[in-house]
Parts: sequence; C-alpha cells; structure tokens
Amino acid sequence: MAVENIGVLQEALIKKDAVSKDSGKVIESTQNKDNKLILYHWTQSFSSQKVRLAIAEKGLKCGEYDVSLPLSEHNEPWFMRLNPSGEVPVLVHNDSVICDPTQIMDYLEQNFCDENTPKLIPEEGSIYYHRVQHYRELLDSLQMDAYTHGCILHPEITVDSHMPAYATTHIRTQIGNTESELKKLAEENPDLKDAYIAKQRRLKSKLFDHDNMKYLKKLLDELENVLDQVETELQRRIEETPEEGNQQAWLCGEFFSIADVSLAVTLHRLKFLGLSRRYWGNGIRVNLETYYERVLNRSTFRRVLGQVNNILISAVLPTAFRVAKKKAPTFVGATLLIGLLGGATYFALHFFKKRLFVP
Repeated sequence: MAVENIGVLQEALIKKDAVSKDSGKVIESTQNKDNKLILYHWTQSFSSQKVRLAIAEKGLKCGEYDVSLPLSEHNEPWFMRLNPSGEVPVLVHNDSVICDPTQIMDYLEQNFCDENTPKLIPEEGSIYYHRVQHYRELLDSLQMDAYTHGCILHPEITVDSHMPAYATTHIRTQIGNTESELKKLAEENPDLKDAYIAKQRRLKSKLFDHDNMKYLKKLLDELENVLDQVETELQRRIEETPEEGNQQAWLCGEFFSIADVSLAVTLHRLKFLGLSRRYWGNGIRVNLETYYERVLNRSTFRRVLGQVNNILISAVLPTAFRVAKKKAPTFVGATLLIGLLGGATYFALHFFKKRLFVP
C-alpha cells in the first residue's frame, strides 16, 4: 500500500522545489514536520477529486500541490520518481508515498481514526460495512476515464456538456504530443526509461478504446445498470425513514460514507460531461436527482468542487499563470501578462461568485 523509500522520496521532493516555487505554493518537506500530509493532485482529475473530498469530509489538514496535466507536469522526472506510473493523485505522509486513490482513502481511514475524525467506512462486522463496501466497489468500477475522454472526443453523445468546443481538437493534438514527449523523456532519463515506455503503451491502449464508439456505448449502457441499483438503494433509505420531509439518510445510511464520496463525485463528473439529462431529471431516477441536489448543498462538497461551471476556471487559470512564467519572452512581458491574468482572475471569480454562490 505505502511505498517506504526515503531516498527516492527525498530526491523527488528536492527536484520539485523549483516547480513548487513557480506555482506560488509553498510545500514543506515531509521529513521536517511530523504527521504532515501532502497531496499531489490536479483539479480536474476525477480520482483527485474523490481523494480531496474524502480528506475534507474527515476534516484533515493537508497541503496541496497542483500537478498540471495540461502542462504535463505529471510526466516530469521528479513526479515520475514519486509515482512511476505518472498518475495523480499521490499522497505523501512522513516517509510514506501512496499512489492509488483507493489505497489513499483506506490509508487515511486507518491512520486518522480518533474520536475527532469522522469515519467514512463503518467498523468491519457492522450492519453497514458490507453495504458501504459493495457500493463503493460498484461505483469505483465505472470507467470514468473512458466516459471523460469519450465525451470529449465524441461530443455528439452529450446533451448539456460544460466542456469547451475546442476541447476535442485540443485533446487529439495533446495525445500526439504526449506520445513523442514520453519517448523523448525516456531517452533523457535512462533510470526512468521503463516507466516512460510503460506509460506510453498504457496511453495508446487506453485512448484507442476511448475513441471507439461501440466500446463507449457499451460502457454507457453498463452505467445505466449501476445507477438503477443506486436508485433502488436510495428508495430503500426513504422507506426506512418514511416520515414526511425526512431527507437525512444518504446512500448507505444516515452517515456520509466513502460510498457517498464516490457517488457524489461521479454525479458531478457526469453533469460536467453533459450526461446528466440522460441519467436523471425529468422524472428519470428522481431519488438520484434529489440526492445530487443535497450533495451540492453540502459544505465540504462546495468547498472542494463547487459548482460544475467553476471547474474550468479553477483549472485553467493556474495553468495560464505557469505558462506565462515559463514562456513569456522577457521579464517585463511576463510581468505584464501575469498582471492581466491576475485581473482576469479577479473579475472571473467575482462574476462566478455572484452568479453561482449567492443563496
């Protein structure tokens, strides 16, 4: 579960210092502070969103570092040394490095479980344990990468997508650039050659499937079956608490569990991709629709993910700042560009705050 390799961890932390400074964020070295949590993630990464929501639900203090996928920071040698698969999220806790989102959440549950920290997984043997585990595994089995890439590459299958129109062309270009980039990085970093080649192969295989409409339609049909099960389970919660107006129960009981973390972020992603009208609303899966409305009003959810419309702003603007710093031709030009972006950021956030967050 946890990778215990102090030497590799220290080297990765040293090599990413310059990147950390460029991002405007201060990341403290884990060996200098006991019990320090650091999460390397990307705002639009589905797996990262689940882990960040779990951390928020448990009320844990955690330093965060955005590993920009559009800038290919997850392919940089310092990050590949931290996680040879080159995927976010990655959790660093003291000398432990945990690279799988499911394992990260299990690790947090096992190591942060005092009386002041809410539990997201019931005690094994309780009446709720198997229910929570079943729905967690069911929801985590969904091929969210395929849905995401499929809807970007084939926007015709969506109804009300929040993805910009240029995304289809951009991602196809980025796929080609990433393949050549990984090949170059493999040549420049012999110690990471196997990791880069393995990632290149995974990328080609994955995106070949995601561009296959027959495969994508099969996955979307399977999603129907999963959401049918969720709708039925939500109906059971209503029947268990038949009092009029009682809406306190979540997917597996009265508590917000790790299964709810998976379901909440899944629904949010489907909404963002333009698939919500296909799966709920207008009398279709009314329990699911009500559930999602309650999730949107949950303070932890709003803090971590906010409104669907806010996702692109939170992802694009930090990237724009880093592009300005890396590629501006002169110091004056960079300063001017960053100033303009800063002004745009202020007005954009002010606009969205008025539109989306005023009760």
